[in-house]
Amino acid sequence: MDKFSLDYRELQAYQPNRYPFLMIDMVEEVVPGQYAKGFKNLTLNEWYFPVHFPDGPNMPGALQLEAMAQMLTVAITTLPGLKGKVTHAMQHTVRFRREIVPGERLDLHCQVLSWKRGICKGKGVGTVKGEIACEADMMITIPEILEQYLPKKG
Repeated sequence: MDKFSLDYRELQAYQPNRYPFLMIDMVEEVVPGQYAKGFKNLTLNEWYFPVHFPDGPNMPGALQLEAMAQMLTVAITTLPGLKGKVTHAMQHTVRFRREIVPGERLDLHCQVLSWKRGICKGKGVGTVKGEIACEADMMITIPEILEQYLPKKG
C-alpha cells in the first residue's frame, strides 16, 4: 500500500479519541498495516500541565503511552474496512527515559509487528529533539474482530 499523511481532521476518521484525549496532532506518514509516524505539540495550554506538576509541568507517563497507542491504532485502522473501528488495550510494557515539558514536540513512530485475528502487536517510540523519551511494546485489539475467534459461551 502507498503511504499518506493525515491532518488533524482526517485523523479523527481513524482514531476514536477526541479532545482533550486525542494525543496526536498530525500523522505525517502512514503505511496501513505497517507503521505510522506523527507528532504531538505540547504547549503550556495542555489541560494536564497545571496539575502535573505546578512547579515542574511535564507530560504524564500514561498520556505518553496513550499517544503511542493511538498512533499504533492509526497504523491498523487505515487498513481497508477498519476505518473508525474502536480498539482496546490488551497489554503494554513501557519505558520512560526523560520528561517531556511544555514547548516540546513529541515525535511518535509506531510499527506493526503482527496483525492477526483482531490482535495487533506493535512497538512505539516517542522522541524529543532526536532523544528517546518513551518506548513501548504494545498489544491492542479490535474487539469486533477478535470476538469472532473466541470460543462461544454457553
